[in-house]
Amino acid sequence: MRWQDRQGSENVEDRRGRGSPARGAMVGGSAVMVVIVLLIAVFTGDNRVLQLLQNQGDPQGEVAPGAQREYTPAEEEAARFVSVVLRDTEDVWTDLFAAQGREYQKPRLVLFTERVDSACGMAGSAMGPFYCPADNKVYLDLSFFDEMKTKFQAQGDFAQAYVVAHEVGHHVQNLLGISEQVHAQQGRMSKAEYNDLSVRLELQADYFAGVFSKHANQKWNILEEGDVEEALECARAIGDDRLQMQGQGYVVPDSFTHGTSAQRARWFYRGFESGDMDRWNPFEEENP
Repeated sequence: MRWQDRQGSENVEDRRGRGSPARGAMVGGSAVMVVIVLLIAVFTGDNRVLQLLQNQGDPQGEVAPGAQREYTPAEEEAARFVSVVLRDTEDVWTDLFAAQGREYQKPRLVLFTERVDSACGMAGSAMGPFYCPADNKVYLDLSFFDEMKTKFQAQGDFAQAYVVAHEVGHHVQNLLGISEQVHAQQGRMSKAEYNDLSVRLELQADYFAGVFSKHANQKWNILEEGDVEEALECARAIGDDRLQMQGQGYVVPDSFTHGTSAQRARWFYRGFESGDMDRWNPFEEENP
């Protein structure tokens, strides 16, 4: 992906080094538990996930603001990278919203280390990147990019750009009122039925990530050979079926909340092919 020497966003909030892991959090937890947490939380826009971890933090474990360490060149490059990607999403979605007579409200991206306090509650790095609709912020611990390589075998900078674009996709859903409509159904239907809505919400965020990628490439010629496949493989790597098989050795389709590997890759590619935010809609299809 071509991104060096390009302008980054002004909407990055760097909180790295301001907190420490909650004492006792995940103590005794197994690798399987981590996978299950990631299964629920990777790329989620659902506040329920935050509530699962909200009370795990120990406020006495906080480190005073300003007690930040120096970052390696690789860490600083990663921070610059996500800032550039965020700036790209701002420009693309501003144009797409304007074409529909809407005004795009830019989200903020919060970089954190180990744990963070958001308007949706306290969250730890183990749950992966997330979007909080209560404060219109995307939260990301850059160490997740290392986990993508080691746990998910998802390589490449465009795979990382897909992560950011997916979370911004949840922001787009929030601005359009889609997320609120889905979350309002919680408790009004069976768990399996609500999980189905959650899957469709995630697939739409994947679709929006593809739409963004199409327009970003048209604007700045950012894609290099193999970049699209990097994003597709990342989408496949975090499908519910693959994560459940890795974590417990079998899959339970009724418990899916993000979609299968095939679904996630398909919806990203649909967005990338069409470049039209309204061309395909997983909420309108019988079998998305």
